[in-house]
Amino acid sequence: QPPAPQGRKKVLTPSPVQALAEAQGLPVLTPPAAKDGAFLDALSALDLDLCVTAAYGCFLPKRFLETPRFGTLNIHPSLLPKYRGAAPLQRALEAGETTIGVTVLFTVLKMDAGPVVAQVPRELGGDEQAPELLRELFELGTRELVAALPRVWSGAAAEEAAPQEEAEATHAPKVSKEEGPVALAEEGALRVHNKVRAFAEWPGTSVSLSLRGE
Repeated sequence: QPPAPQGRKKVLTPSPVQALAEAQGLPVLTPPAAKDGAFLDALSALDLDLCVTAAYGCFLPKRFLETPRFGTLNIHPSLLPKYRGAAPLQRALEAGETTIGVTVLFTVLKMDAGPVVAQVPRELGGDEQAPELLRELFELGTRELVAALPRVWSGAAAEEAAPQEEAEATHAPKVSKEEGPVALAEEGALRVHNKVRAFAEWPGTSVSLSLRGE
């Protein structure tokens, strides 16, 4: 993603990935969108073997997907085909799922619908929150992806990847700040507990109380 304004002064700040890459002397491309022509030209010039995405958040056009000779792999923090979309972990926690997980899949034009290379479930105790779980799942997914690379290079990963069951697919829409307020009288203790877990980092949860004097 391009540098984004941060802080009160809205200073353009590179993402942690960009900052780390530049510190290592690696070239960095930060297009406003993956369909940007100049970006796609630059990508083609790199003669890529493989692309990897994680929480990128932008649509990848056909030309992008056709550029790397072994395709594009994505790390997605859900047990696909459940919770396709922008907020899979948050929506799973909000729904009170007892098992979550991470999926490594080949990217196709349809969102989060590509064949699955690896998938690892993670049982929940009931009190875990989204921020620490998200880091854990992406670390686990990264290890799975690296372990799969020999099969990617040989072509076995593409041949053996499992198609998703479309009938079992569910959607995980982006979380909005309007979802943060909690209505204690209407939602019940368990639902409030799960919302707090799901929205712990953003947008957070809040309760409005009306206090009356004696």
